[in-house]
Amino acid sequence: MTAKHDRQNDRRWNHNIHYHPRVLQAIPDGARRALDVGCGEGMLAREIRRTVPHVTGIDLHAPSIDEARAHHDDIDYVLGDFLTHPFEPASFDVIASVATLHHMDAATGLTRMRELLRPGGVLAIVGLARDTLPKDLPHVLAGVVGNAAHRAAKGHWHHPSPTVWPPPATYREMRALAADLLPGSRYRRHLLFRYTLIWRRPPA
Repeated sequence: MTAKHDRQNDRRWNHNIHYHPRVLQAIPDGARRALDVGCGEGMLAREIRRTVPHVTGIDLHAPSIDEARAHHDDIDYVLGDFLTHPFEPASFDVIASVATLHHMDAATGLTRMRELLRPGGVLAIVGLARDTLPKDLPHVLAGVVGNAAHRAAKGHWHHPSPTVWPPPATYREMRALAADLLPGSRYRRHLLFRYTLIWRRPPA
């Protein structure tokens, strides 16, 4: 990775990047292999690589994968469908996913991530969900104010990957789904229109 690319990453900000530290803090000690689901142009994968020696990023968007590969680092970037790519079961110590789960059926995606995680491994998700109005109006208003303050100070980087809006599942539905499929997971809703979901697979 070049110093120029490092400086570009340091200047970038958006809602997804804002919550990258939540993923990085969840990486378990001694992790050797990581998977970034929906890696886009590889920004999070490169951050994970600072800690984890073997990182794979997978995405369906060819232009983003091309941009990721242009960094000429040692990350394995795969152009393909995470749900069907022939990864070995229980082969990753950490699986990360930022703003990707709402692009697929959430239950199918979570089940696939669970299957690919080694015992003791950690799943770390930053996700988007749909508000339920009027119940969620206080969250929406707080997010609008927080977003304005952050953008005024940091600007906003528009990622090149495709978007899906609105997200198909609500925040409450995602919380219930996580509790069902990933018992013991930690779900938290955040100010800037995102939730995080952290789960450690029980040891064998």
